[in-house]
Amino acid sequence: MSEQYYFCLNHHTVEGKDGCKAADRMGPYDSQAEASRALETAAERNEQWDDDPKWKDD
Repeated sequence: MSEQYYFCLNHHTVEGKDGCKAADRMGPYDSQAEASRALETAAERNEQWDDDPKWKDD
């Protein structure tokens, strides 16, 4: 199994599996590069979902 990485929401750093508690981080990611973009990736996905014509909020 390959190593997994997490993005810590408290410290804004990439961590390994023994980092901060799960509630304070995003992941797992397959690479440090992916983990370092966690907030950007979440923002991009949120934007895509907000613009999805199949999603109806009314």
